[in-house]
Amino acid sequence: LEHADLGGDQVAGVVRQGRTAVVAGWDGKARGVLAVADAVKETSAEAIRELRRLGLTPVLLTGDNRTVAEAVAETVGIDPGNVYAEVLPEDKVDVVRRLQGEGRAVAMVGDGVNDAAALATADLGLAMGTGTDAAIEAGDLTLVRGDLRVAADAIRLSRRTLATIKGNLVWAFGYNVAALPLAAAGLLNPMIAGAAMAFSSVFVVTNSLRLRAFR
Repeated sequence: LEHADLGGDQVAGVVRQGRTAVVAGWDGKARGVLAVADAVKETSAEAIRELRRLGLTPVLLTGDNRTVAEAVAETVGIDPGNVYAEVLPEDKVDVVRRLQGEGRAVAMVGDGVNDAAALATADLGLAMGTGTDAAIEAGDLTLVRGDLRVAADAIRLSRRTLATIKGNLVWAFGYNVAALPLAAAGLLNPMIAGAAMAFSSVFVVTNSLRLRAFR
């Protein structure tokens, strides 16, 4: 197409706004420019803030062009230095491995076929339930809702669960370390020992049931 009826700055202006420019025309001449862009969900910026509060560093990994990626990153609050744009599926895997090589634990959130390999490579693969089957199969955990805030909730819940497991183990081992020498020395009545063991089980179960109150 000959851009006789269009100024070059029109296409450039669309690109600078983080949108993809599609030129339409007929009779051999460009007649108009269509600006196409993915709508950023209203909850995405909130999700990024929540991930930061959890002590995580958000990274944007996308196959889109750099201008679009940087515009999205600015909208949701991701640092420009943590934007990897124009990457192919194998390049996503390379980025994940490079971050792991720096000693970082990497959680990858994705929903497309192009994300499947990176999801499988990451320490934790979070697949969006609204995405493709390939991504869901490759991920370690499937987020039922297509809301990035759920990823932060999943991480918070996993941390709470791990803390509960550690607490239960400390109680169980502490109980046995204290009781076994007494039992070996004959200083612990079997009935009292049985009651204490039952109480220990009740404590562990009750402590674990607190997770039901997670919001």
